[in-house]
Amino acid sequence: MPDVMSSSRLVGVGVGPGDPELVTVKGVNALRAADVVVVPVMDTGERGRAEATVLHYVPQEKVLRVVFALNERSDHSRREAAWDAAGERVAELLRVHGSVAFATIGDPNVYSTFTYLAHTIGELVPDVVVETVPGITAMQDLAARSGAVLTEGTEPLTLVPVTAGAAVLKDALAGPGTVVAYKFGRQAAEVAEALRETGRIEDAVWGSALGMDGESIRPAAELDGAPLPYLSTLIAPARRDGSRGGKL
Repeated sequence: MPDVMSSSRLVGVGVGPGDPELVTVKGVNALRAADVVVVPVMDTGERGRAEATVLHYVPQEKVLRVVFALNERSDHSRREAAWDAAGERVAELLRVHGSVAFATIGDPNVYSTFTYLAHTIGELVPDVVVETVPGITAMQDLAARSGAVLTEGTEPLTLVPVTAGAAVLKDALAGPGTVVAYKFGRQAAEVAEALRETGRIEDAVWGSALGMDGESIRPAAELDGAPLPYLSTLIAPARRDGSRGGKL
């Protein structure tokens, strides 16, 4: 049993948006070096995107599922209880193992469950070393697959989770630069309306299940307002005049 006070390490590893080839070398090494790799699952128990990616690099017997209320947004107490239980489970692992990796889709510092876990572990195991390994984000993958340019010159880049409300997205679209929207599948109609109202729909692109079976990448103008997968990504590029280096 390791000395938790001096040696236990919790590493949040970003494993990208779903394509196993988009896990970094450092990420693969961190997964393989850990004694246990924790993957988040919903309380319904099905294999998540992070687990499916991890299994390309580590054996099943090294992977442990921990339940998070990943789809719980209305019942705050139930969500908090799930986070607390997950934190307790990982704290138990840290008392037995020297190194625990937590695999998260995308990047562990961008809208990741790892943030909540690290906060809880910091209270339960104050002297544990917490580290993160960055991962490829969905907006980077969608930009690469669709040909959308995220930024040029002095353009800003705004990332909006539409779970914050369509009004937040509309405000961002009314401003300068490129706007990226995450988590908007259930509000697809509101997103399409915001794009049209701000004159940003023609160049915008939408994608889901990037790098996996069922991948879909389409111009946003083709969206009919029907609900989309929850983990949908939208890129609305900045307004550009077509000149080279025009924003320098």
